[in-house]
Amino acid sequence: MASSSPRRRDLLAAAGFTFEVDSADIDEVVEPGEDPLLATCRLAAEKVDAVARRRGPGELVLAADTSVICDGRMFGKPDSPKDACTQLGSLAGRNHQVVTAWALVGGGAGESGGLSAAGFTRTIVRMRDAGVAEIRAYVACGESADKAGSYALQGGGGAFVAAVIGDTANVVGLPVDQIRPWLERAGVYPADQTA
Repeated sequence: MASSSPRRRDLLAAAGFTFEVDSADIDEVVEPGEDPLLATCRLAAEKVDAVARRRGPGELVLAADTSVICDGRMFGKPDSPKDACTQLGSLAGRNHQVVTAWALVGGGAGESGGLSAAGFTRTIVRMRDAGVAEIRAYVACGESADKAGSYALQGGGGAFVAAVIGDTANVVGLPVDQIRPWLERAGVYPADQTA
């Protein structure tokens, strides 16, 4: 099985799945006025398509895209440290949604030559109030550079989070419990489990 993101490596490995990371390397542009949820789903589909075309028929490919959405605005990966500070300042003291869309193709099973499935998970995150100096110090450590919403729950950014309502793994980047049945349907099981 191939996955398009090294960021999701730890979640899949912790669940016992063996896979190879193959980055999609697509342009993750969101069109002006594009609905954030639809954009996140589109990007996951484009990632799985890009990797599946390289990998060839029969290979199972999983891709995902994570977005932070607050007041209808999509917070993707920051363009700069200044953008990261602006994003975190906008989220401080407020609730937002973390949406991870995923897509799975391949495997060579069934009449169509493979499995095709997609979905998304939403989680509500409450950020605590944070001052400008604290936000700047966090951004300076570099962790926010490639994270939607400019924070990593599993890292130092977790200090900004007051509460998570829903799937914490989704906030980290992959709702493994939602994807697991589809992997098993394709014949992929955790290392400690057999069919």
